[in-house]
Amino acid sequence: MHLVELLALRAVPAAGISLGITRRCPLNCSHCSTSSTMESEQSPSELFLNFVHSFSIENHPQFMAMSGGEALLRPRLVRSLALKARLSGTRSSVLSGMFFAREGKIPKLVESAIDAVDHFSASIDVFHEKEVPRTQVFKVLRKLIDSGKDLSLHIVGADADDPYLENIVGDVQKNFGQRIPMIVNTLSPFGRAKSFLKKNSKSDSDPDSADANPCTMAAWPVVGFDGVVAACGNDNLIGHVPSHLKLGDIHTDDWPTIQARCLQSSMPRALRIFGPQYIQAKFGVAGKSSLPIRKLGCDGYCDTCIRMDHDETVQKSVKTYMELHATSALEKTVIDLQGEMGPVAFANRYSHPRFANLVMLGARV
Repeated sequence: MHLVELLALRAVPAAGISLGITRRCPLNCSHCSTSSTMESEQSPSELFLNFVHSFSIENHPQFMAMSGGEALLRPRLVRSLALKARLSGTRSSVLSGMFFAREGKIPKLVESAIDAVDHFSASIDVFHEKEVPRTQVFKVLRKLIDSGKDLSLHIVGADADDPYLENIVGDVQKNFGQRIPMIVNTLSPFGRAKSFLKKNSKSDSDPDSADANPCTMAAWPVVGFDGVVAACGNDNLIGHVPSHLKLGDIHTDDWPTIQARCLQSSMPRALRIFGPQYIQAKFGVAGKSSLPIRKLGCDGYCDTCIRMDHDETVQKSVKTYMELHATSALEKTVIDLQGEMGPVAFANRYSHPRFANLVMLGARV
């Protein structure tokens, strides 16, 4: 499964689901968005296995993404989840920080887990390279790509002008040609990165007034390390998902239940059509859509969304609006338009625009 196949589904509500199967990680990267350590929490394997068991041939997500922490600390679980999901028709991926590559080898259990998924993604950046040398990561990637495994790289730079980005992208292409697609991002102030990275409100969509700006990230449910299911994967939600973004808990809820809430809940639907700032401006203060966002006390796209949990006016008004018959037609139009824009447009919006075309490398077109 090539990266573009995954990205082509990203705007489709409930087409995929993400599972954070552990918050533990043996690396100590100073930018870790989940502040993971080897002492961090993880839920029993049975919790995730029972949830994936609720997938069926008649009703299943098209794609399941597994991550952590370091998901491959639980290789047996990754393999079991991938194989169980495949029985219903769900394809899968796993994202790794490559801790196991320090010796340039792939342990048998890890190899078995990678073999079971349809796509393998590796994180690489200046912080990971302090933990696992690039040369060792490349050795493992060479083995995987020569064996026919579909894979991609998730690359992060300090900022848009970080020379590291040109360096690593160039080195990947020097070693692997056009065979490995890449998603290139810049650091965000999540987890341990908050200690040294200040938020730039201008880069976080902080206009004086809000236009509609649909949130594609609210399309796929995200299962946290504790089993709580959120409407998006913002790392600031770890451990405290606001009520309007909570879709359930896999301790008690199965896939059909989570899917139905993702598709039918008013706030996730509204976020996918309008985005949080437009919603806040339109519904948050007695419907006065002309009120500047900064005067509402919010300082960015995602922060605006998270803080709506405390605004009952927004909750009630959005619910009423989303029950209008015409809204369903608008919703379908927005989703269809995003799908038609394609994977590069998605990467241009949610990753570094200058490197957006790299998601197409190795695509079978």
